Amino acid sequence: MNPYVDFSDILFNSEYSAIAWINGNNDYHNLRGSVKFYKTGYGGVLVVTEVFGLPDDADLLGAAGNEKSGFFAMHIHENGDCTIPFDKTGNHYNPYNLEHPNHAGDLPPLLSNNGYAFLVVYDERFSIEDIIGKSVIIHRNADDFMTQPSGNSGNKIGCGVIRRND
Repeated sequence: MNPYVDFSDILFNSEYSAIAWINGNNDYHNLRGSVKFYKTGYGGVLVVTEVFGLPDDADLLGAAGNEKSGFFAMHIHENGDCTIPFDKTGNHYNPYNLEHPNHAGDLPPLLSNNGYAFLVVYDERFSIEDIIGKSVIIHRNADDFMTQPSGNSGNKIGCGVIRRND
């Protein structure tokens, strides 16, 4: 088995198993995108994220609050309720009760370039079945990967409920 070949085949020739359509809150109403989840032959999930309308780079503050950053935290949260202001999404999805950043719902950060971010990552910490009905949250700031329980990642600016692709 060759992951590169297999993952390329999945991305170009397979239907995603689940999807979260991302929408921004009232302050970031232009924020839109999708997070697609693909089953793999390796027991894990291929996660493909494409987001438009992230805040402008010149307007961003990093985790320390004083440097500019194009990074945004992205996590899977426990509840699939994206009612604005996204305060009903619960905590990070964390079925094994681990400290941040080892929650199953802790995903790599998005890197914005002129408001656009694209990310593909393979993850074995959850299955498609585990995350149906949960939410994907995009936070205003970068994740510092240390602060408990959520990495000091700031306000929830984007949300999408994870649904099966039927």
